[in-house]
Amino acid sequence: MDKILAFARQLIVNNQFGLGYELDVFNVANNIPDLLSALISGGALGVALIPVLSDYLEKRGRKDTWDLFVRVLNLAFIVTALLSIVIVVLAPWLIEVVIAPGFPAEQQALAVDLMRLDLVAILIFSISGLAMAALQANQHFLLPALAPALYNVGQIFGALVLSPSSGYQLGELTLPHFDMGIHGLVYGVILGALLHLGIQVPGLLRYGFRWQPILGLRDPGVRKVVRLMGPRVLTMLFIHIYFVARDSLASPLPEGSITALNLGWFIMQVPETLLGTAVAIALLPSISEYFSLGLGEKFSQTINGAVRALLAFTMPAAVLLAIGLPPVVTRAFPAFSPAEVDLVVWVTRLYLAGLTGHSLLEIAARSFYATQNAKTPMWAAALNAVVFILLAVWLTGLMGAGGIALAGTLAFTSEALLLLWLLSRGGYPGLLASRDTLLRVALATALGGLALFALMRFAPGPDWLIALAGMLLGLGITLPFIWPEIKAFAHMGRQTAGTPSPEKL
Repeated sequence: MDKILAFARQLIVNNQFGLGYELDVFNVANNIPDLLSALISGGALGVALIPVLSDYLEKRGRKDTWDLFVRVLNLAFIVTALLSIVIVVLAPWLIEVVIAPGFPAEQQALAVDLMRLDLVAILIFSISGLAMAALQANQHFLLPALAPALYNVGQIFGALVLSPSSGYQLGELTLPHFDMGIHGLVYGVILGALLHLGIQVPGLLRYGFRWQPILGLRDPGVRKVVRLMGPRVLTMLFIHIYFVARDSLASPLPEGSITALNLGWFIMQVPETLLGTAVAIALLPSISEYFSLGLGEKFSQTINGAVRALLAFTMPAAVLLAIGLPPVVTRAFPAFSPAEVDLVVWVTRLYLAGLTGHSLLEIAARSFYATQNAKTPMWAAALNAVVFILLAVWLTGLMGAGGIALAGTLAFTSEALLLLWLLSRGGYPGLLASRDTLLRVALATALGGLALFALMRFAPGPDWLIALAGMLLGLGITLPFIWPEIKAFAHMGRQTAGTPSPEKL
């Protein structure tokens, strides 16, 4: 549901604003607030909090668990509020020097305004993100799963009702409108954050949550949470440097470049999440158990099976999507001009070239977490940030926005291969042994791609419909070739179905 609504949000927002400067400014303005959210409640702190809360529930009961949660929640809100004040003050400098130095003064002023407004949503997320962790620690997953969907609903409302200058038509129904322009989209983000929090409040109350005005920085539980989140904070920081550097380098490029890069990244992330994340989630319980039991050979075999599965799933997906993309983008975004469609297709194809690398990174990082080693992924993420910036500075001058996308593909793929190589050198050989899989997948991908290309070239009918049908045909052609990997992945899923994950993410 969340992915469907996220896709609908992208369609509506991009068709509402096109590849104009307003969406460029909106995307740039979100960078620092998103980083703040990722470092505190939305990412690092939430991950560190879940195992500590679970341990408290197991050993000390719900009362002490809620006491610890309230202390962490209050601390997170205060820290977020203080950092938000700093960002409000420094916003003009951040936009002008760090995030969008290539924007003209008028766009920089608008970005400052939107960034400051977006911090309201981040304050809400400082509570909501931790609420998700608390409910997950209590083994309640429904409301946290619904929260991201409602966040997308808020943004869709902002795009359909708050932003447009005239009522949006849904069939015969004309929606009301408030003509707030791009500010309406930010108000939609704030509304989405409120919905994200509101849907979880009944769950918190059901499990006995009661707010108290307490902090307790010396509390052992609070200090343990802070200590655990350290490496994760730095890892998230290095990951988000990519987005800040990407938009900064794209800011002097032609109007719409930043939005095209964001849209291309989103399109690539759909199969990456459905394929890479799915395999990684299935992988983690097994390899964590194998490591704790000292079953090194089984550990290596399981990771190698996941590597083979990702090669089999992502290589055909990347090629089929890259070939069939142009008519689908044209149909999905009728507000885009032919030149804008070409730009989106160009950067998306370069991102799709890294689909396999991004997916392998999912299992590579989790493999280190399974061995209770968070420092190596942290340093790899730092190296990734440096490599990306160096490559992007060079390639942007040669290829424009496409150079930034290609730099990301090369940097993330290199990080994944480096982590898997380090893991194999650390006593787990054979992780990357996949020659037979690569040969079969390469043949299957070539045949599926040729079938799609032929169908798009010669079949009559709407281009976008033929492209979608051709992608399904190409997928059908690849299936017999990758059947061994499909069976192995299904077997992995059955093995882990009854095994609790050490991280309830």
